[in-house]
Amino acid sequence: MIHEILAVGPLQCNCSILGDEVSKEAIVVDPGSDIPRILKVLERHELTVKRIVVTHAHIDHIAGALELKRLTGAPILYNQLDLPLVAMMSVQAGWLGIATPQVAEPDDSPKDGDVVAAGSLAGTVILTPGHTEGSLCLYLPHEELLIAGDTLFAGSVGRTDLPGGNTRRLLDSIRDRLLPLPDATKVIPGHGESTTIGRERNSNPFLQHL
Repeated sequence: MIHEILAVGPLQCNCSILGDEVSKEAIVVDPGSDIPRILKVLERHELTVKRIVVTHAHIDHIAGALELKRLTGAPILYNQLDLPLVAMMSVQAGWLGIATPQVAEPDDSPKDGDVVAAGSLAGTVILTPGHTEGSLCLYLPHEELLIAGDTLFAGSVGRTDLPGGNTRRLLDSIRDRLLPLPDATKVIPGHGESTTIGRERNSNPFLQHL
């Protein structure tokens, strides 16, 4: 599998480019900004985008999705429970002092357990409400990889003080949906360094009393 991570936009959101080396089909997760950089990586690996996955509809994760769709034709997937956040995109832009991006409703709203595929790549959708109502993670079991969005971080968890956030639901999502995954599972959070499920289970201070 081809996997490149680009820290994009003013909040350095981790955008994952996942590619099948044989079919050259790709999934792009959280193209929040810097679409020209993303396109250069796709071109270098000769990849064709088949799916655009947005883990949640905060501006730093979704802002570039519609532009990437227009350039590649790939559908945008995110959970429809985050549509209220899309409706307040101008407010979100005001938080950062940036121009309001064009965003759109999802082409498909993934359900828990749905599989997002591109070539031989297959990621299972895990719904993890808490950071937002519609937050989701993408789990690729054959690659021992979890794209966690802003649900779980190295040594921390997602904030819950923004619209749609709920601390109890976030911790329940992590406890019930993510911690049962194998310890060796590599976790790519929405921002910052990668970690593993085992490391977070054993040392994340927010998870020690779940």
